[in-house]
Amino acid sequence: MRKLLVLALVGLAAQLVDGALGMAYGLTSSTLLLFAGVAPAAASASVHLAEIGTTLAAGISHWRFGNVDWRVVSRIALPGAVGAFAGATFLSSISTESAAPWMAAILFSLGTYLLVRFSRPLRANRAAGRLRSRFLAPLGLFAGFVDATGGGGWGPVATPALLVSGRMEPRKVIGSVDTSEFLVAGAASIGFLIGLGSEGFLLPTVAALLIGGLIAAPIAAWLVRIVPAQLLGAVIGGVIVLTNTRTLLRAGELGGPVPALAYSVLGAAWLVALVLAARALRRTRRARAVAEAALTEQSATPAPAPEEPRQLATAVEA
Repeated sequence: MRKLLVLALVGLAAQLVDGALGMAYGLTSSTLLLFAGVAPAAASASVHLAEIGTTLAAGISHWRFGNVDWRVVSRIALPGAVGAFAGATFLSSISTESAAPWMAAILFSLGTYLLVRFSRPLRANRAAGRLRSRFLAPLGLFAGFVDATGGGGWGPVATPALLVSGRMEPRKVIGSVDTSEFLVAGAASIGFLIGLGSEGFLLPTVAALLIGGLIAAPIAAWLVRIVPAQLLGAVIGGVIVLTNTRTLLRAGELGGPVPALAYSVLGAAWLVALVLAARALRRTRRARAVAEAALTEQSATPAPAPEEPRQLATAVEA
């Protein structure tokens, strides 16, 4: 019972992160499950089965608020499902000993990416036009494969790629990616079911993750207004990096002073990333305050008197 409660808290924490960042539910929950000793394939399978419920709820919410671009969903979800199915089949076919370093390496890379991304402001390219299938299809295929083999990665791969294109509103990027993930999670679950059988799913774990995620969903909507995503992304990225470093060091059989040195370097890098994230947040808030002050001053300035009456009076006198 205590273990299920911990897993429910894992699902709750992962959903809080996902609700605030628009990504990283699978990334966070898979990292914590691996840290708790769950086998890589079982961890990814259980997370994706739970995500069917959480992504369905998220997709419906985004649809009701008008945050979904169905054209993008239709062009990224199907390739994503194909990639997720292939990734689940691949992960199911390799041994636990081989899968653990592979999955830890993917999670480590994605955690590093989160650190880099949230340590500086995201600059969008204000390009015109719509996103084409020749961009969306390969993106969905790659993101789906990474998502299944790494236990997470659909959001961290797809969301930034769409944001930096500059061709979609941020709210529609997050809504479309979350809605597409329902099909990706379903395809990955089918792949794990074929590769591992029904015993590959830890149903109590799935239920606990799902319950925690559903409880956290409304809290996440409130949390995103309180906790800056810039700092939260840097914090979570550091946690993921340090947690998966342990698995990589064990796989490489690195002992002696190497682990202490590795943790020291990564800890220092995490601290630098947090400082940079705080600075970027202050710059963003300062720029926003200046822009709001300018708009307020402009609206408070009285409009100049119309010149037509004066011109008419001059004409009459003449």
